[in-house]
Amino acid sequence: MPGYAAMPPAPPDAPDAMGRLYDPESDLYLPGGTELASRGRRVGAYFLAIPLAIVTLIIGYIIWGLIAWGKGTTPALQVLRMRCYVVDEARVPGFGKMALREVVGRWLIESIIGIIGIISFFVFLTNKRRQPFHDMVAGTVVLYDPQKRLPVP
Repeated sequence: MPGYAAMPPAPPDAPDAMGRLYDPESDLYLPGGTELASRGRRVGAYFLAIPLAIVTLIIGYIIWGLIAWGKGTTPALQVLRMRCYVVDEARVPGFGKMALREVVGRWLIESIIGIIGIISFFVFLTNKRRQPFHDMVAGTVVLYDPQKRLPVP
């Protein structure tokens, strides 16, 4: 009928072809047994990185980070049982995409230009996918994976 837009079909309750389940809050299909990491958990990981870096004398944190990137995570995310996930590719990112996320997204864009980091934090708080700029740069979201169901790349 003219003037009336058709309503899109409701997302299915059944898993998609890759076994992922629809999460209406984020409007994403996520692997079973995982959920989009909460804002509180993400902020906790951000602040956990500081004492972890101090305790490991920074160089240990850097080495740990380089190893963790190959598993699609960071040291703080790893401690809190979270992993990055590339929704468009339905997989955990490898070292290259994690390096893009951390080096380009987090350090070059958010840290060097301080105001961008502050804006990124507010974008993270208001974005339904809970993505700060460094996740947007890499095309990742962070999932809480308590039973470690996501495969290591």
